[in-house]
Amino acid sequence: MRRAGAERLDATDDLAWLRDRFVVDEAGPLYLDGNSLGRLPRATIEAVDRLLRDEWGGGLVRSWLGWIEHVERVGDQLGRTLLGAAPGQVAVGDSTSVNLYKLAAAALDARPGRRVVLTTADNFPTDRYVLEGLAAARGLELRLLGPGEVAAALDSEVALVSLSHVSYLSAAVADVAGITAAAHAAGALVLWDLCHSVGALPVELDRWGVDLAVGCTYKYVNAGPGAPAFLYVRRDLQERLRQPIWGWFGQREQFRMGPAYDPAPGIGRFAVGTPPMLSLVPVGTGVAVLAEAGIERLRARSVALTELVVALCSASPSPRRGTRPGGAATCRWPIPRRAGSAAPWSRPAWCRTSGRPTWSGCARRPRTLGSRRSGTRWTGCAAWWRPASTWRWRRTPAG
Repeated sequence: MRRAGAERLDATDDLAWLRDRFVVDEAGPLYLDGNSLGRLPRATIEAVDRLLRDEWGGGLVRSWLGWIEHVERVGDQLGRTLLGAAPGQVAVGDSTSVNLYKLAAAALDARPGRRVVLTTADNFPTDRYVLEGLAAARGLELRLLGPGEVAAALDSEVALVSLSHVSYLSAAVADVAGITAAAHAAGALVLWDLCHSVGALPVELDRWGVDLAVGCTYKYVNAGPGAPAFLYVRRDLQERLRQPIWGWFGQREQFRMGPAYDPAPGIGRFAVGTPPMLSLVPVGTGVAVLAEAGIERLRARSVALTELVVALCSASPSPRRGTRPGGAATCRWPIPRRAGSAAPWSRPAWCRTSGRPTWSGCARRPRTLGSRRSGTRWTGCAAWWRPASTWRWRRTPAG
């Protein structure tokens, strides 16, 4: 019955043609890990091959004239198609972490005298680490909040609020417009991380009044491993913010090789170094595929698939733990309990001081993950949930 229902959904799917736009191994597994790496678009193979053979191979250094223009085109294409951003507000390059650092530092400089940075304890680790480092270097206070606590924490001391649009842990979708408006009323700037939403659900940065945003392209934009990230700066803020990494691609009239740094006008001042063309070209082809499909239709398909998974989980021996609006579901599956195990665990909580998950009534089993060369040490935590027939495995950083 379940199979018949799924096959009926496939037969009426208005996005079924989209499968042919990607490289899919028919004998491979069912792929549900797009949040770590999107599939390879077929058009990307042709575009990269053309770049290698004709532009790099044939044009050599002369190709830079076209490549620099391509950087600007991809930023505007990404903004127009997936971010709800007018031209001249999106720059593509560097990693998400570097872009987060650049925009957070610029925002803090623009709010002198304020000493508090707000984020959530369940924000993505690199976001918390970057903010922690900035706060430590500047003698500021970083406050780690729980869900729904941001509005109450806003006051005249807050310089910057940095949050994720979609939680990587729960898939909960934040009220971007509402939180941004509340922060503005308190005189703070807001920096949004779009890594888990861009390409998966509609984003309207201009309409929501967003100040700053960053995001990656290797997930739902399907730009491939190592693909550059992007940053967004609202147009009226661009001339008032100065990012901390003064690179030659952010210099006005860069090829004059002037003696002192003079930031370029507009979004160009947030660029740093030479754009990675081999990984930048796939950003454009990935965005083009999503534009052809339409983000609204993709979102509707995501919701339908989530509801299907929830229905299947509800019909399984163990009921669902819950659903989230970001297109994800969490289910419990029956797994035999290990002999001699500890007592069942309770739900996880977050330590607001360290930002790490803490557990009540847990038994920690030390393990070493990674190579001996890296020396990375972790503690493995095996979590058993009531009823005793179900369990989960979690890992948290040692110490």
